[in-house]
Amino acid sequence: MRASMRRIRHIEIVAWTMGLVLLLMYGGIRAWSAHAGSEGVEALRQARAEQGDAETSRSREQVVDLPWPNTATWSQKRLAAYQKGIRRRRVPEAVLRVPELQLTVPVYDGTSEVNLNRGTGHIEGTARIGVDGNLGVAGHRDGFFRSLKDIRVGAVLYLDTPSDTLAYRVVSTEIVDPADVNVLAATDTATLTLVTCYPFYFVGPAPKRFIVRAQRLTTAQTSSRLAAARNS
Repeated sequence: MRASMRRIRHIEIVAWTMGLVLLLMYGGIRAWSAHAGSEGVEALRQARAEQGDAETSRSREQVVDLPWPNTATWSQKRLAAYQKGIRRRRVPEAVLRVPELQLTVPVYDGTSEVNLNRGTGHIEGTARIGVDGNLGVAGHRDGFFRSLKDIRVGAVLYLDTPSDTLAYRVVSTEIVDPADVNVLAATDTATLTLVTCYPFYFVGPAPKRFIVRAQRLTTAQTSSRLAAARNS
């Protein structure tokens, strides 16, 4: 009887001991898991922060620093809007150059007022830059695009993108009503259409639109033009 009682007590002691050990192990595992989880979350946060910093740095490196434009013919309202707009820096899709007019202006994605205040805008729904079709670019008549009043047929325009320079030759200019959207209709060939309000010095909302239509030159023609420009 006594031997049986001792065996029962021994079994109880072993059971309690094992239960305590398991309880301690469980608590240890929970604590380690929580610590490891917090370290993992912190590591993920740090990695995302570093990735964000790297992307921000790359974005800043891509920002195009353009020379201050010739604003002699700009309206005071447009100049003030430009000075305010350039504080919100953003990478443009391209830079439009018209050497004959001494015009250099960024082309941003979309024609929001912010984009048009700090440059020109790629008109929504028109062809993408570098793709065949009708690429529309809009600008204010009392800002960057005021110089278009002196554009002539035969002038060469350039679109500088991060990977290439595209050249276009002006084939026509015309004045149309604002409702005439045919000027932005799709084309089979690579076309650049510049749009601004008209008359250039009209007081108040201008009643017409001034359109410049240009066709893209071949790669050989573009290379020849660029080589001539470098040697001049």
